[in-house]
Amino acid sequence: MRILTLPAAVLLALALAQPNATAEPAAPAAAPAAAPAAGPVGWAAVGEGTTGGAGADEDSTYVVATRAELAAALENGGNPDEPKIIHVVGAIDGNEAPDGSLLDDQDYAPGWDLDRYMACFGPDGTEWSDDHHPWCDAQSRLRTTGSGAQKQQIQLTVPSNTTLVGRGADAWLRGIYLSVRLGENIVVRNLHLEAPVDHFPSWDPWDGDNGSWNARFDAMSVVTGSRIWIDHCTFTDGRYPNSGAREGFHGEPVEHHDGLLDLEDGTDFVTISGSHFADHAKTLLISSGDGQGDSDRGRLRITLHGNLFEDSQQRSPRVRFGRVHTFNNYFTGSTDDPDYPMTGENAGGSDYFLGVGVESLMMSEYNAFDVTGPGASADLLVANYGGHQFLDRGSWFAGRPVDLNALAERKFDAAAAEARAEAEEAGTEPPAWALLTFTTDVGWDPADAYSYTPLRDPAEVRDTVLARAGAGRAPTA
Repeated sequence: MRILTLPAAVLLALALAQPNATAEPAAPAAAPAAAPAAGPVGWAAVGEGTTGGAGADEDSTYVVATRAELAAALENGGNPDEPKIIHVVGAIDGNEAPDGSLLDDQDYAPGWDLDRYMACFGPDGTEWSDDHHPWCDAQSRLRTTGSGAQKQQIQLTVPSNTTLVGRGADAWLRGIYLSVRLGENIVVRNLHLEAPVDHFPSWDPWDGDNGSWNARFDAMSVVTGSRIWIDHCTFTDGRYPNSGAREGFHGEPVEHHDGLLDLEDGTDFVTISGSHFADHAKTLLISSGDGQGDSDRGRLRITLHGNLFEDSQQRSPRVRFGRVHTFNNYFTGSTDDPDYPMTGENAGGSDYFLGVGVESLMMSEYNAFDVTGPGASADLLVANYGGHQFLDRGSWFAGRPVDLNALAERKFDAAAAEARAEAEEAGTEPPAWALLTFTTDVGWDPADAYSYTPLRDPAEVRDTVLARAGAGRAPTA
């Protein structure tokens, strides 16, 4: 690790250097391709604003190229919450051991065998039994201990008052579970984040109609964080798409990925801008459950703008409780993509872009949607999970105006009717949300909280996002 002696403001400009800037820590970076944005637009700009490590001392400015260096920089010489600026060069792998080798499942849990683990659920995956095979008890313990060991290795926690920024166009965090726990005033910019591969996913036969795999590690998660700005980052499954996973139960691949970005447990004042979310099943979750109202209600104030959601099958985002403003984003997918096809409710699937959950207060403005392939339709744009409030202004599907409010109302009415019918059949009371009436009154207006100027032409939104979203792209002013 090298501690830089340049002033912090100069280093922040260097971090967003032109794409051919060197990835060697000791070499100077090239001039920036464009001036970085002065600060976030949206909820992260409200109140105290979000400045990350601005004002960091010279000895709290780092250039890192290995996992060990990154971990040490986050500790900041024993003062983790003091302002710090950390520049990432090249690719850092969360599975990197001190000797530089990459750890795998046998390093975390020698003897672990996914095939043997699956066999303990029986041929149809319906019920675990230690009696199915003599190795079942051991495989159960290995899955638990291996998962814990992998978590300890790959999880790196970002403390308060941190700017974590990639230098040049090729700064990667691969297989790192980047987390914020109670941290505030954090900036993450110009980084590629490749989602961790969970070597020890768990199978739950009772999750959904046919059971489900559950992976543990997100590319990034924020739990009870505040004043967070995520800008010009690329989140992706990268080298490990679901289509490359071995076949699990019922002909479906084993799921080794959790979310790309989760915002949970009262996280507040967040802006996600100019970023690229690609090639993933369940992308961006806001609030971890319907029962989290005590921690989430009145919080989860989040702005998403200028982002590209590409082949993101679900949760772009899925929202509970939060006052979420999503504007000038571009959403694109295909019903016949070989790795992440989108299949909507009208075709017997469950994929969607915007998920309206319990007590969510989502405001959508001037977003552009394109879906190609057989059966592609606006049905994929919105799904309902118990939310009765939603407002859209001015969005487009396939370049033409689309009435997302009518679609959201139809989806809510169908979900509420189904919930009431299920309750009647079971002889129980329906959930409270199923007795409500859909409304476009979300109870707040972003313009009352912060200043913003949306683009109002679908081609301009699409072209601007495609040109600028993601790591290594020129940031917007």
